[in-house]
Amino acid sequence: MLNAADANFAESLQKDLPQDTLRPAEPRYLEEPRGTWQGNSDWVALPRNVEEVSRIVRACNAAQVGIIPYGGGTGLVGGQVTGSGPAPLIMSLERMSAIRAVHPLENVLIAEAGATLAEVQSAAQEAARLFPLSLASEGTARIGGNLATNAGGVNVLRYGNARELCLGLEAVLPDGQIWHGLRRLRKDNTGYDLRNLLIGAEGTLGIITAAVLKLSPIPAGRGTAIMAVRDPAAALSLLSLARDQMGETVSAFELIDRTGTDFLAETMPQVRLPFDPMPEWIVLTEIGLPRGLEPSEALEDLFAAAAEAVLVTDGLIAQSEAQRAEFWTMRESIPLANRHIGSIASHDISVPLGALAEFIRRGKDAICAEGQFRINCFGHVGDGNLHFNIFPPVGRSRKEFSNVKDGLTRIVHDLAHELGGSVSAEHGIGRLKVEDLSRYGDPAKLSAMRAIKDALDPHGIMNPGAVLRKG
Repeated sequence: MLNAADANFAESLQKDLPQDTLRPAEPRYLEEPRGTWQGNSDWVALPRNVEEVSRIVRACNAAQVGIIPYGGGTGLVGGQVTGSGPAPLIMSLERMSAIRAVHPLENVLIAEAGATLAEVQSAAQEAARLFPLSLASEGTARIGGNLATNAGGVNVLRYGNARELCLGLEAVLPDGQIWHGLRRLRKDNTGYDLRNLLIGAEGTLGIITAAVLKLSPIPAGRGTAIMAVRDPAAALSLLSLARDQMGETVSAFELIDRTGTDFLAETMPQVRLPFDPMPEWIVLTEIGLPRGLEPSEALEDLFAAAAEAVLVTDGLIAQSEAQRAEFWTMRESIPLANRHIGSIASHDISVPLGALAEFIRRGKDAICAEGQFRINCFGHVGDGNLHFNIFPPVGRSRKEFSNVKDGLTRIVHDLAHELGGSVSAEHGIGRLKVEDLSRYGDPAKLSAMRAIKDALDPHGIMNPGAVLRKG
C-alpha cells in the first residue's frame, strides 16, 4: 500500500532540497487533454538537476509515496495524471531543459528531459542537422515524455519511433540510483539494454532525466504532395510504388478520409482545403532528397506512374514553403477538429500494412452496423498506424452514446487484434488501456513485465496505476 504525499511528507522532503523545489500543484498538473481524469495530487516537485531527482525519488521510495512523472502534459491515455488512490507526488522536469551538447560530426545531441521537442529540433537545426521526430504537440511535449512513451509522429516511416532516435539515457531508478548511461555509442554490446527497457515504459520503471539523441543530415531538397486515391488499397499500392521509385527518401505518408476534411470545413473554416470538392480519400506524402535531385520532378514522375496504374485521380505538388505549410496545417488540424465535434470513442491502432485496407473496410462495416455513426479514419498509413475515431450522427451529442462507447471500442480493438495488430500504436497504455493490455497482451510478455516491475520497483511507487493492472 502506498502512502499519500501529504503536507507532512512535503515538509520533511523540502528540508533536503532548495527552498522552492516543492510547490502546491497548480490545476495544469492535474488535467489531461481529453478530460477523462482529474488528478488528486497536492504537491509538485520541480528539480533542477539529476541529483535532486535522485534525492526526491529516494525519499519517496523510503516513505512508499507514489510519483507521477510529468512531461508536457500532452499524453492522450492518462499516463500523466491519476485521480484515485493515495495522492502521489508529481515530478516535473520542466526546469531541466538544457541542451547539454551537440556533436554535429557524430550526428548526436544531448538534451535534458525537460527540453521541448521543438527546442531539440531548433538546436539540431542550428547545427545544420535534423532531429526528425515530429508531432503536432512538439511546442509543449518534452523529450523525456516522448521517450517514455516511445512517441511516433509523421516521420516514423523513414526515421523510426523515438526508440530508434536515442543512443543513451541518464535516468533515476526507483530506489534513487542514478544510471549514467549517456553514451554516444552506436555499438555497445555490454549486457541488458536498459535504454530500451526505460523507453516506452511510461515512467513505471524510472525517470528519464537526459538523453543522447540521434541526428540526421537535413535533406537538400524536400517535396510535398497531396494525391487523391481511389481507396485505402490504392493508397498502399501508391506507397509501394513511391518506395520502388524513391527508396527510403519517403519520410511521411499520411492517409486522410473525407470525414476529417468535412470536420475541418465545419469547425475550422480558416484551414484551407486543397480540392473542391474534396475526394473520399487523399494521401499527403513528403520526400527528402540529397543534393543534385529535384523533389518536384520525383513527385511528378510518381504521379504519372500512379495515374497510369489507375491509383490516383488528382494531385497537387507544393510549389512553395507556404503551400507546404498549408498542406501540413490541414493534416495537423484534424485532431483539433475532432475535438470540436466530440468523439464517442477514439482509437490509436496499428495493423500490418497488408491488412490495413481490410481493417478499414471491416471496421467501418462493423461500426455502421451498430448505428448511424460517423467515422474519421486517418493516420500514418506508411507505418500501419491509424486513428479510427467514432462520432455521433449530425445534430446529436457524444453524451447520448456514453453507454455504447466501451462496446464500440471493443469492436475496433478485437478487429485490430484479430488482424495481428496492436491496440496502442503510438500513444502508449497509460491508464486508459490497462485493461486492454491485460486482454490482448501475450501472457508470457505480461508475466515478464510484471517480474521486471516488481524487481525494479518493489514498492510500486513509479507512476502507480499506469500500464500494468494492479495486483
